[in-house]
Amino acid sequence: MRQDLTHAELANILASIHDTEQMGKLLQDFLTPQELEDLVLRWEIIKLLHSGLPQREIAAQLGVAIGTVSRGARELKYGHDGFVQLLKKLEAESAA
Repeated sequence: MRQDLTHAELANILASIHDTEQMGKLLQDFLTPQELEDLVLRWEIIKLLHSGLPQREIAAQLGVAIGTVSRGARELKYGHDGFVQLLKKLEAESAA
């Protein structure tokens, strides 16, 4: 139960930040440099998957294992819809 409250609190904090510089500083405080790089890589994988690029091409292009890309594909397909919602929002914003 406490962990659910903590997740909600963190989600509210992140949602309240509208300044890119402030968000970047917070992420640097929360995450190690490697964790931040992993997060950036995961987002790149998700974007490439969403664009329709085959998994093997993504793995070769980014220099990662096919399993890393497959994990991203599973999250995109069976996750909590967070990636899909964000991608749709970004597409709508770029079309406007």
